Amino acid sequence: MKKLIDSKQYKEALDLFDQQAEICNNFTIDMAIKACTILNDYKRGITIQQKLSANLLNNSYIQTSLIHFYNLMSNNMPDKVFDLLNEMTIKPNNFTLTILFNACGKLANDRAMKIGKKLLDEIPDNYRNDNILLTSATHMLMKFGDIQSAERVFHSIKEKNIINYGAMIKGYIENEMPEKALDLFEQIHLKLDNVTYTIVFDACAQLANVRAMKIGRKLLHEMPDNYKNNNFISNSAIHMLMKFGDVQSAERIFHSIKEKNIITYGAMIKGYIGNEMSEKALDLFEQIHLKLNTVIYTIVFNACSQLANDRAKKIGKKLLDEMPDNYRNDNVVLNSATHMLMKFGDIQSAERVFHSIKEKNIITYGAMMKGYIENEMSEKALDLFEQIHLKLNTVIYTIVFNACSQLANDRAKKIGKKLLDEIPDNYRNDNVVLTSAIHMLTKFGDIQSAERVFHSIKEKNIITYGAMIKGYIGNEMSERALDLFEQIHLKLDSVIHTIVFNACSQLANDRAMKIGKKLLHEMHDNYRNDNVVLTSAIHMLMRFGDIQSAERVFHSIKEKNIITYGAMMKGYIENEMSGKTLDLFEQIHLKLDTVSYAIVFNACSQLANDRAKKIGKKLFDEMPDNYRNDNVVLTSAIHMLTKFGDIQSAERVFHSIKEKNIITYGALMNGYNMNGEPWKCFEVWEEMKQRDIVLNQIIWTILIGACSKIGMIRQSQYILHQVPLHIQNQKQVQNSVIHMWGKCGSVEKARNVYESVDDRDTVTYTAMINGFGLNGMGSEAIKLYREMPNNLRNEVTHICVLNACSHSGFLHEAQNIYNEISFKTEKIVTVMTDCLSRLFLFDEAQKLIDEYEKKNSPNFVMYMCLLSGARNNRNNNLSKKIYNRMKSLFPDAKQGLVSGTILLTNIYSSIGEHQLAKNFRYNQIKELGSKVKMGLSWTYVNGEIVQFKAHDHSHPRSSEIYAELDRLAGELIEHGYKFDSSWITRQLREEETIESVLCGHSEKLAIAYNLIQRPLPDFIQITKNLRVCGDCHEATKLIAKIRQIDIIVRDANRIHHFHKNGQCSCQSHF
Repeated sequence: MKKLIDSKQYKEALDLFDQQAEICNNFTIDMAIKACTILNDYKRGITIQQKLSANLLNNSYIQTSLIHFYNLMSNNMPDKVFDLLNEMTIKPNNFTLTILFNACGKLANDRAMKIGKKLLDEIPDNYRNDNILLTSATHMLMKFGDIQSAERVFHSIKEKNIINYGAMIKGYIENEMPEKALDLFEQIHLKLDNVTYTIVFDACAQLANVRAMKIGRKLLHEMPDNYKNNNFISNSAIHMLMKFGDVQSAERIFHSIKEKNIITYGAMIKGYIGNEMSEKALDLFEQIHLKLNTVIYTIVFNACSQLANDRAKKIGKKLLDEMPDNYRNDNVVLNSATHMLMKFGDIQSAERVFHSIKEKNIITYGAMMKGYIENEMSEKALDLFEQIHLKLNTVIYTIVFNACSQLANDRAKKIGKKLLDEIPDNYRNDNVVLTSAIHMLTKFGDIQSAERVFHSIKEKNIITYGAMIKGYIGNEMSERALDLFEQIHLKLDSVIHTIVFNACSQLANDRAMKIGKKLLHEMHDNYRNDNVVLTSAIHMLMRFGDIQSAERVFHSIKEKNIITYGAMMKGYIENEMSGKTLDLFEQIHLKLDTVSYAIVFNACSQLANDRAKKIGKKLFDEMPDNYRNDNVVLTSAIHMLTKFGDIQSAERVFHSIKEKNIITYGALMNGYNMNGEPWKCFEVWEEMKQRDIVLNQIIWTILIGACSKIGMIRQSQYILHQVPLHIQNQKQVQNSVIHMWGKCGSVEKARNVYESVDDRDTVTYTAMINGFGLNGMGSEAIKLYREMPNNLRNEVTHICVLNACSHSGFLHEAQNIYNEISFKTEKIVTVMTDCLSRLFLFDEAQKLIDEYEKKNSPNFVMYMCLLSGARNNRNNNLSKKIYNRMKSLFPDAKQGLVSGTILLTNIYSSIGEHQLAKNFRYNQIKELGSKVKMGLSWTYVNGEIVQFKAHDHSHPRSSEIYAELDRLAGELIEHGYKFDSSWITRQLREEETIESVLCGHSEKLAIAYNLIQRPLPDFIQITKNLRVCGDCHEATKLIAKIRQIDIIVRDANRIHHFHKNGQCSCQSHF
């Protein structure tokens, strides 16, 4: 046997041993075990060990050989090594100790640490200069994470060789201490070997900072030629350069290798993936003509996962289909295949691969659950979790907590909290697990439990702080987020910078501005090229309204990506600078993404001018097909088109969407509200009911808004009865309901809802003040304004109370309130101008305008207020003067000037200049090139909205309506009423009379339609899109008195309550 073993004929030696096993002694048994070790013949070695007597098992030489055998077997059994150690009757020699230290390093559990440290403490002095033994001891201690003890052993070695240094450097790397690895490397004055080159390249790859790049590149440049053909070293160098992002240098080394092996290809492909160049990874994969191994399959599946485009899907699925059978039991390969299929969204194929795995391990379950989460199928992730009967690891705890975070429903809360409560103690110091638990609890809104977990962590790292701060932000507790940030005494990373900038964005108060700007100013230079950090800084500065600083940060970014542009464009929109958004958009030469399309459409929506319409429609027409199924993009497009007033195009886009969601429906409904077609919202609502879509708070708010637009009490009451109580009790909805009842003319109902709101905010008070003002209850509006806390008042509140004063003729009160307002905005000055003009105080109104224009550009609406007041005063000369000034100042305000034309035409008619009125109207409208806005009135009868235009004969009951109008005209004349021809803005045709023209106004048609109903309604309610004319106003007062019926008419300015006593609530302030 010795002769055969010495000549390396191990198999023949074992065959001889098997034939003569009965007569073998200690020496031959020892040789047989060594032969099994060399051949890696685990089965035969175990057979020999099982046949040994107790006496033979106690032989120290046989025990040493068995230790070596167990330690080197492919199925490594280090625990068995320790069992044999306990049975040894003699002290282990240096060779045995080396094996034992390696076994302890492999296990690195409590038992291994105890045995390994005891062996090291008891090591004989004559072994303390044995470099091989001490190197394995260093390796073991590094595996235990006991850096100090490893350093002590290392420093005790008198004559260190390159292997000692290599073991120590490798240990630092494995303990994520690459800086210390490089410190030690720089102390080496020995000739480097291939292992050292590889290890140092790995350290540089792990760090990938300026120092690492300098050392790594210098080492590579000075490396002797004999190592340049070493694939092992070249692979490490490729890996390092790829980590540096130096793809070109990595490619040069790759191409210099004469005989590339599969590992070399793997290093290169993996590097491409790490640099997000998966297309190049697949290009290189397709050039391979070698037998693929486990690593290549895994890497290529990962490349396909990263891309997940048509090419990647084709390559990935083909590779999986053609994969040899021996890899179909390889869990590592199948796990990456599962991950790939999940990234493709091919859940069924991923499930087939998963179910094909015979012996699923915990990593397999993890891959599958993670895939479900990424495909927003967290319920399935939890279903699979509940089937696991294996010991959970860090990854599984993290994945399940993430699934529960994503769902955050009752089931998720139950599973997540139970899992956390039952988590073994060894995971209660695991920062990764606890960080994901904190994230989960903050998603549940359970801040107290999240804080308990956070405070239980002994050694908090920067990621832990980040999770807690992010949780505060997610729960709108940014003040607490900043409190915690100020307690951090660790080095900040990119994530913390991003999160804190987001907290400051959310708050945007003085404290947030101070902290955010200080953090940005003191930020380390290496973050000044980090697009993620700088993008969040831009967002923060835009939220602060500090446009210049945001622009400086933006221009400092060398390689701007589409997200950077998006942040900047979005910031301009939020600061009402959509023109600048479009300027920036036109500079982009990158491929647009979903967010960019949505942002540009929103900018066009905000502007809605000719330029915006041109850009928005062109962008939409040229949009690639893959975005035409994207609900986010299409919803933004619908919103844009409705803002352009292009309802038909918006409807076409809406109908093109295959799978409409609640947000899509909401966008179209909002569009109908904006474009004066609120009744169409109820058609959409009917469709949603047919599709069993559960309405959320937003949709109900839109429907309540539609009721506000239409202004019909009966319809509003019907809709409100449909709203679930838990939604009715939400403050935002309550505020909308107050506004709705105010706009419907039911102040009492509005007041009842107002009284029921406990924690009133700015919107609550303002909605009620506006309700009072619209309905001619100026005193009540002023009283409530005075009761409202000063800190809650805003621009809208001031406008509403001044409007209330204006519509009630309360000049003194309006002036007092106006003088109290410290910052007078354009809109506030405009409403005060309107108040003065309504009371014919034109000189004071003009002074207000002149004062405003000293620092600001002229405002069109202010002049319209003046002109409207002059029309009511029938002041011909002043009206002409104002109109001519408007034409001079605002030549492009075509539609507004048409409205001015109508007002001036009314004045000419009112003083009997009918021909002048006719000519002026014709010439001005022709010159302006815009149409006169058609007057419309609608009313709510028998559960449906009925709309009328002037002289409308389209209704089936038109003959009855006009017969009723004739009766009303007769009754009015009998009561001494004279139709006022001054409200006719055109010349009468031959067949027309003053009476027939004025009786044909849309609001009179709506009144007549109500009066032909049987039974008669309790009250009549009409909404008009323009201001009610003077003749209709006076006629309606008398109709209410003659027919003894209350009539509510809401026009473009206010609500008129015509009472049975012939009086109107407006007291002629309209």
